[in-house]
Amino acid sequence: MAIVERLRKKFRELYGQEPIVVAAPGRVNLIGEHTDYNEGFVLPGAVDKRMYVAIAAVSEPAITIYANQFKESFTFNPEESLQPVSGWMNYLLGVTHHIKAAGKTVGGAQVLIDGDIPVGAGMSSSAALCSAYGFALNELFNLGLSRMELAFIGQKTEHTFVGVKCGIMDQFASLHGKKGHVMKLDCRSLEYEYIPFDFPDHKIVLVNSMVTHSLAGSEYNVRRQQCEEGVSIIRKSYPAIKSLRDVKLEMLQQHQHDMSSVVFDRCWYVVTEEERLISGCDALQHGDLDTFGKLMIATHNGLSKQYAVSCTQLDFLAERAGFIEGVVGSRMMGGGFGGCTINIVHTEMVDSFREKIQKSFEGLFKVTPEVYVTQIEDGTHVVNSEVFS
Repeated sequence: MAIVERLRKKFRELYGQEPIVVAAPGRVNLIGEHTDYNEGFVLPGAVDKRMYVAIAAVSEPAITIYANQFKESFTFNPEESLQPVSGWMNYLLGVTHHIKAAGKTVGGAQVLIDGDIPVGAGMSSSAALCSAYGFALNELFNLGLSRMELAFIGQKTEHTFVGVKCGIMDQFASLHGKKGHVMKLDCRSLEYEYIPFDFPDHKIVLVNSMVTHSLAGSEYNVRRQQCEEGVSIIRKSYPAIKSLRDVKLEMLQQHQHDMSSVVFDRCWYVVTEEERLISGCDALQHGDLDTFGKLMIATHNGLSKQYAVSCTQLDFLAERAGFIEGVVGSRMMGGGFGGCTINIVHTEMVDSFREKIQKSFEGLFKVTPEVYVTQIEDGTHVVNSEVFS
């Protein structure tokens, strides 16, 4: 793994020490979008695009971080009260703060971060960064935090230091990934089940719309509020309802005229997406990739029309993919308003798919979309230099 050896070399040049290197993957979510903060199910998998953190301890109470992608450095005292600033540093400050809030002691360290997850493409580079850094601190200082505790620390960081009220899926997937499997995660109970996704004749191909999305302070939080508004209306008749996870389609339809058409549409999408996810897991367990692909297409239509988080470029990519040979299913992935589509493509047709989708997109939007061919891999781990050199 050339990137790891480059990272080690850079670390030695910067700090004169030999580091521990932690790799944390980005994630794809095959189905179950915007269901996590509604206490529903999601179906993510960790992929072979990663954030890397190289770290070594120092005696003085200072953490110095160099971000290789931005060629920027930042230093802070972990013993002091930490507050949000601006930029990428917030992720590191937030993780440090919440580890301390969990009663753990964080010492001084030298840190180098880098990665090959495309920022803004919907593969959760920020969650991977929090996972890698938190895991690295946990290893370096023997803090004894579990992977689930680290996932919550990453989520709290997004909430308090970044301002995105995200669910737990991204951090969970980055830390708990398993090669050849996706994870059916219950976002309420945090129980999870590994679902086989071992289709050697197919690849997961992401196509970047080239529209960068920023979720902080955006429509993402608006969607969450709209879902909560729908729940509060339904709860008047069904007091046991805690979230859209508990709402059946018949219950929602009974209250259609009690809520705005926009709120009804948002709730309709989430409730039907839960049904698609359950059906999708059943299809995967039976090796039925064709049925799963049809469910992905239905998800895209719901995200575009009812949940209104797509954009012209994403809609074009999803629709165009449906006319290309070898594509089983396609949909937008992630929070929306940009980022990637996720496509399941027959391995022998990947090159043809790439050529056709890029040519079509370039002809209309005058920019060539980036294409990433990925596979499902293991979650966050310490990289052994002998294995990956």
